[in-house]
Amino acid sequence: MSPEDYILPGMPNLHSHAFQRAMAGQVERATGNKDDFWSWREKMYDYANRITPDQLQAITAQVFMEMLKSGYTSVAEFHYLHHTGQRQPGVPSTEMADAVIAAAEETGIGLTLLPVLYMTADFDRPQPLPEQARFVNDMDGFLSLFARLRDRQDDKVKTGVAFHSLRAVPERSLLEVLRILTEEDIDCPIHIHIAETRKEVEACTGFYGLPPVRWLFENVDIDRRWCLVHATHLTGWEVNKLSMSDCVAGLCPTTEANLGDGIFRFGDFLTGNGKFGIGSDSNISVSPVEELRWLEYGQRLITNRRNISATGTEPHVGASLWDSAARGGARALGSTKYNPGAEDSPDLIVLDGDHPLLYGKPAQDIIDSFVFSGNDNLVKNVKAGGQWVVRDGVHIIEQGISARYKKTIKELNH
Repeated sequence: MSPEDYILPGMPNLHSHAFQRAMAGQVERATGNKDDFWSWREKMYDYANRITPDQLQAITAQVFMEMLKSGYTSVAEFHYLHHTGQRQPGVPSTEMADAVIAAAEETGIGLTLLPVLYMTADFDRPQPLPEQARFVNDMDGFLSLFARLRDRQDDKVKTGVAFHSLRAVPERSLLEVLRILTEEDIDCPIHIHIAETRKEVEACTGFYGLPPVRWLFENVDIDRRWCLVHATHLTGWEVNKLSMSDCVAGLCPTTEANLGDGIFRFGDFLTGNGKFGIGSDSNISVSPVEELRWLEYGQRLITNRRNISATGTEPHVGASLWDSAARGGARALGSTKYNPGAEDSPDLIVLDGDHPLLYGKPAQDIIDSFVFSGNDNLVKNVKAGGQWVVRDGVHIIEQGISARYKKTIKELNH
């Protein structure tokens, strides 16, 4: 390393749907109707229902490689693309999950694989839509899939549980999975999409009599295992309860902006010392820097103030955001300890101190400059799981990964 280079802890990516990288940029044409999350979802279904296991591995390897190059060193894959076209009723397949694991092993990124329980179309629609068939498992199928994936855990691949959302998982099924985890003494991450859109909040309130985050806190023991993804539309009670809990808010600002979801009440959340991490979600962008910028800038726009994310102990906004997101992300991925970014850490990134955006700046301003200046990728080297996987901005097997990805994209778009 150059004497000017700067070491930071690698960033955990706490929420990803890898396959959606293939459709990035292809849902930006107005339809003439109201374009929102729900119209975007129709395009997503179209892609999801055409992807084969080999194509999924190629797409996932590409996006995992991009994550590493940008400074993510581990990822929680919220995996609901479960079944192949040859699915037999009641028989869970691991082919698609195997493709995700193979992509992680190939690229070197740390993986927390979260098989997703997905059962219903909506609160009051128990039958899933035909286009959701690849996502759906019954309880026995899901538990079998979870058990088979847990048997494959090792130092680099962990397994947790995800509930797609309250609209897609009935109360009895959610509580049954939690009961089994407790009975079998399984301590693992638990993630859920929640309160992402106003329509979802209204539907949940109409069905359960409570908005989704409040319903969850009043019916479930929300502890350090939990990651509440999005939590965009919250009441004051919910913001306060979430910020004072041990769980992590999983924030995905670029996707939330791209889909028109809304802006998380981050300033109020920080007042209660809430724990948070960031995710690339739909992978419209694969950059922790952009997620953190959107997180801060969104608050500046709605409050007409600057430096919202600074704290009493850390006045530098970039440094505060990076450290807090790395800590929260590590918890959400089930890591037992926070990586401080020391030279002997298994997960770290090295910034290019010779780059004009960083060169000659005081050490205390380096992270702020990394997060808030320019659009160049300032990540030079990356170590994940104790192995150097990116050197001088290039992944060690980049050429082969990119070639397979290009072939796959050509197949999907023709």
